[in-house]
Amino acid sequence: VQYKTAFVLSHKLREAMAAEQADAKLGGIVEIDGAYFGGYVKPENVKADRKDRRLAFNRSGKRQCVVIMRERNGKSLPFVVANEGDAVPFVRDHVGTLATIHADEGAGWDALHAGWDTRRVNHSVQFFDKGACTNQAESYFSRLRRMEVGTHHNIAGPYLRAYAGEAAWREDNRRVDNGAQALTVGALAM
Repeated sequence: VQYKTAFVLSHKLREAMAAEQADAKLGGIVEIDGAYFGGYVKPENVKADRKDRRLAFNRSGKRQCVVIMRERNGKSLPFVVANEGDAVPFVRDHVGTLATIHADEGAGWDALHAGWDTRRVNHSVQFFDKGACTNQAESYFSRLRRMEVGTHHNIAGPYLRAYAGEAAWREDNRRVDNGAQALTVGALAM
């Protein structure tokens, strides 16, 4: 088939994968973290002309944050927002009030203390602090980055939500054999 046909079909399958997870309500221990994708600014060739790309005014403005909420031994829910803190309304909608939330020390997660038992870990000091960790969320981002580098090459822009949903579905079904995954995706698409 033509490239455009394959592109549309693959996005229809990604849409079906994301639809399976859209109504999930998470409980128990939920790990939350965010990572930024897109908005790459190519450095200048001459060193004297290079700008500090860490500063906001030297960026392209196209960066988006993928926030993942992963229930331990359960579902994963990704959301695409402008900043990590913008995902708090999604947390209110999809995480039960009796859940325990594990997050990093990002300032956007301060609002979570008002509604949930929230445990934080400072990654500049340690990755695991008195039972609090975000290793499952970090695992998701590791796989999503690997998908970006190895398979899809560029997952930013308007399609980032679809690729994030695909990665979450793959994370949730990573212990299922490939044949069963293919049958499940086919059934979801139909």
